[in-house]
Amino acid sequence: MFKKVDVTSLPDNFIKAISNEWMLITAGDENAYNMMTASWGFVGEMWTKHCAVAAIRPNRYTKEFVDKSDVFTLSFYGDEAKKSIHSVCGKQSGRDVNKTEACGLTPVFSDGGVYFDNARLVLVCKKLYVSKMDPAKLVDKSIEKFYDNDYHEFYIGEITACYVNE
Repeated sequence: MFKKVDVTSLPDNFIKAISNEWMLITAGDENAYNMMTASWGFVGEMWTKHCAVAAIRPNRYTKEFVDKSDVFTLSFYGDEAKKSIHSVCGKQSGRDVNKTEACGLTPVFSDGGVYFDNARLVLVCKKLYVSKMDPAKLVDKSIEKFYDNDYHEFYIGEITACYVNE
């Protein structure tokens, strides 16, 4: 059962959560949605709002849903779930596989977005800003090794709701 909490009351270290635990970025509605594994992103303060930044490559199916939606969610499942959920959602496309069924997830449609009742933590984010990475602006050229002309787009979202699973 989810309990709504103030995001500032969380004990989570988001650097550890995103880089070690990973997360799902999800967008869509009851008619169609998709999710993807992400291990890069940010949580912090911007424009006097609590915000999260999702980084999505242009070829990802989930990007189509984030582009069409006003809301995206970031959900965390704990280290044990990483092997099963993230191996499917990080390696397979929702164009070809029903990831919800493959992972045994149960969708929750709330706050204008979609997340899954299996999550330990959910951030609901209202899209505020989208920006494409410009490779010409890379100051540290060693970062180019992470790309093959598939530079991320960054989605800054205001965290409008935060849920913990009890």
